Amino acid sequence: MDFEAIMPYAIFVAISFMVWALSSLFTEKKTNSRASERLDEMRSPRKPGVMENKNDGIKGMMEKAAPALSSALKPKTESEQNDLKLRMLNAGFRSQNAPNIYLAIKFVSLILGAIIGTSIGLPTYGTSQAGLTTIVIIAGFAFYLPEVVLWWIKSSRQQKIFLSLPDALDLLVVCVEAGLGLDQGIRRVTEELKDTHTEICSEFEYSNFQLQMGRLRKEVLHDLGVRTGVDDMRAFVAILIQAEKFGSSIAQALRVQSDSMRVKRMQMAEEKAAQTAVKILFPLVLFIFPGIFVVLVGPAAIMVIDGLLNK
Repeated sequence: MDFEAIMPYAIFVAISFMVWALSSLFTEKKTNSRASERLDEMRSPRKPGVMENKNDGIKGMMEKAAPALSSALKPKTESEQNDLKLRMLNAGFRSQNAPNIYLAIKFVSLILGAIIGTSIGLPTYGTSQAGLTTIVIIAGFAFYLPEVVLWWIKSSRQQKIFLSLPDALDLLVVCVEAGLGLDQGIRRVTEELKDTHTEICSEFEYSNFQLQMGRLRKEVLHDLGVRTGVDDMRAFVAILIQAEKFGSSIAQALRVQSDSMRVKRMQMAEEKAAQTAVKILFPLVLFIFPGIFVVLVGPAAIMVIDGLLNK
């Protein structure tokens, strides 16, 4: 038998094996966790049936299967694991299980992409090289699609934090100069801006929670800068740490940082405004000039053609 005759059977066996592995994984996970669920129910008798309701649905199933599904894609070195955790934190996912869920989503996307590619490539091109290429392309696109989505969420969140930071600092300066401490000022900023600047207020609220749990302010502020991944937030955190270390005025440091950030944001707006003339040139040439050319030259061209035909 040649390769083209064996290929459909091999693909069928591979897909069947993947389906069997996933079903056995879910079944094993459910049976193994039943004892722990019953123990949790006995520890909290006031809420019977909470564990079953909590683990129902796609989210609970994904959380249970995430460690096993992500084991094949899990980073091997500690630096790669830390980099993945940092990317998840920058995107706003602070759960301990977030990296495993993300890797599990990538694994499931790869399998779905391979199945979709097989259903498209084999009926269209058969077992030729074009069919295999179609399968690889669709599977690779599905595998890297979560990377693109994570990058977009991370960039969008960092942009929102960057744009909302000057407003938060202005209000924080007012609170500190009015006599509130830094912790109370941050809490007040969170209460006032939570409806308009959700991302930065959630970070401030989480930092306040860590301070209430007894962590050192230096560590909490450092984690705030690393967790957001915004350079201006890191600069703001560094100024607060230095002001607390050397005993200088926090209000003055906040005012200087707020002014510098506002100037930076204004300069970025002016830079984008200066780039508008260059960016608008391409749609102007491609879409507006052809219409103007037709309107202006069209009647004259018609008259010339009629004159030549009448001769």
